Amino acid sequence: MASVEKLPMLAEGYEKLTAELKALREERPLIVDAIEEARAHGDLSENAEYHAAKERQGQVEASISDLEDKISRAQIIDPTTLSGDRIVFGATVTLLDDDDKPVRYQIVGQAEADAKRGRISYNSPLGRALIGRRVEDEIEVTVPSGDRFYVVEKIEFI
Repeated sequence: MASVEKLPMLAEGYEKLTAELKALREERPLIVDAIEEARAHGDLSENAEYHAAKERQGQVEASISDLEDKISRAQIIDPTTLSGDRIVFGATVTLLDDDDKPVRYQIVGQAEADAKRGRISYNSPLGRALIGRRVEDEIEVTVPSGDRFYVVEKIEFI
C-alpha cells in the first residue's frame, strides 16, 4: 500500500485552501440551478448555456476534489516553533547574490508561494537547493534566466 505524502504548509496557506473550498461548495447549488434553467430551454444539443453550465460543474467538482485531497494531506507547520542551523520548510533565509546584495525568502508550500512577497516553494529550484543548507554555504541554482550563485547569510524562524 502506498503511503500518502503529506503536504507541508503554513497556517495561512491552509486557511486559503479551506476558504477556496468553501466558496466552491457554495457555488454548487448555483450551477445546478443554471443547468436546470438551461435544460428548460429545450434542445440540449444546441444549448450553449447548458453546455457552459455542465463544463463549469465539471471544473468546480474537479477543483473541490483537488482541494479536499490537499487539505486532507496538509501538515501545518508553525515556523516560530522551529530552530536549528539548517534551512528547513518555514525558515526565512537571507542570501547574498553575486553582487553581495541581500535577498530574503521564506520557504513555503506550493499554495503559498509568491515570489513578489519573498515566498518561494520548497519545490522550486531555489527552494530545493536551499533545504538542508547552513549559514555561509554557497549555492548554485539553474533558473530560466541562467545560473545564479548565492551565499547563505542568515537563517531565521519567524
